[in-house]
Amino acid sequence: MRVYVPLTLPGLAEAYKAGQLGTGALVAYAVTPALREWYLSDDIEELEYAALNRAALASLRLLAADAAAPRRRVVVAVDVPDGTASADPDRGLDPAALGEVRLAGPVPLAKAAAVHVDADDAEADVTAAAGALAAADAGDDDAQFVVDGAEDHELLWFATQEIPGLVGLGT
Repeated sequence: MRVYVPLTLPGLAEAYKAGQLGTGALVAYAVTPALREWYLSDDIEELEYAALNRAALASLRLLAADAAAPRRRVVVAVDVPDGTASADPDRGLDPAALGEVRLAGPVPLAKAAAVHVDADDAEADVTAAAGALAAADAGDDDAQFVVDGAEDHELLWFATQEIPGLVGLGT
């Protein structure tokens, strides 16, 4: 099963140094029954793209909570055994939890299939979106428009071997 773990660049650096994602239970995003119902598609690639976008929004939330982190969303795509990720049945109908799953413990970074990161030119929009997130959550339509502006930027795909360069640990 493919899951998408939201991070920041400092979080990715920590994962790289530790060789694993997280130190305990992890929140990730995947193709869940609720996501399938919401997205109304049977195309697995479209559904995985929707799960990736849900993780990108969660990464934006991490950025809003960490003013020191570079303003680039980060999502790590990880392959885990089926049954490892579980959706919270109590949050199944919560629009904020669409695609959300929990992993019981850390995941070796070696299980990562790819890393998705914003390009440099997305930083201004991501910065604005992180700043507008609280107002958007409160129902402000103008703020939601700003948050949606970050989604206009496609996350770039990077091989896991490129992580040191992404986090400034490479040459």
